Amino acid sequence: MQQAMFLAQCGHESGGFTRFKENLNYSWLGLSKTFRKYFPDPLIAKKYERKPELIANRVYANRLGNGDEKSGDGWKYRGRGLIQITGKDNYAAFRKWLGRDIEPDDVAGNLDLSVKTAVWYWKCYELAELNSVEKVTRRINGGLNGIDERCKLYRALMVTDND
Repeated sequence: MQQAMFLAQCGHESGGFTRFKENLNYSWLGLSKTFRKYFPDPLIAKKYERKPELIANRVYANRLGNGDEKSGDGWKYRGRGLIQITGKDNYAAFRKWLGRDIEPDDVAGNLDLSVKTAVWYWKCYELAELNSVEKVTRRINGGLNGIDERCKLYRALMVTDND
């Protein structure tokens, strides 16, 4: 059951195990839907449309150990790896767990590190204890983005696991 949950979450976060770096190339409408808290006004969203670095710096500012929007931390510490770890604090904790210094871009360009970030995150945040696609999704994503796909992947993997 836990393997299915882990693979379903990683599969969704990495776009079917094909993307190991967060894609923040949103239209203004996508920003308004996905990051409503940070782009409540269409005029603001239109200023950021298709500007991934600016988007990252806005949505990840002043949280997860990141500095303010101007610091550039949002872009530097955006999601990478199978589970898309995000934030300065998470990267620092992962480096400590790994026992060596790495740069965030190393995670996206190295399958071994991409997998290890997911394993670390899973263990660190005790996701195996949650036993709920919804609860795990909230922990990873902060909300329920992609919940239908995550549930579908989980159910498919559970059927495969029981055969």
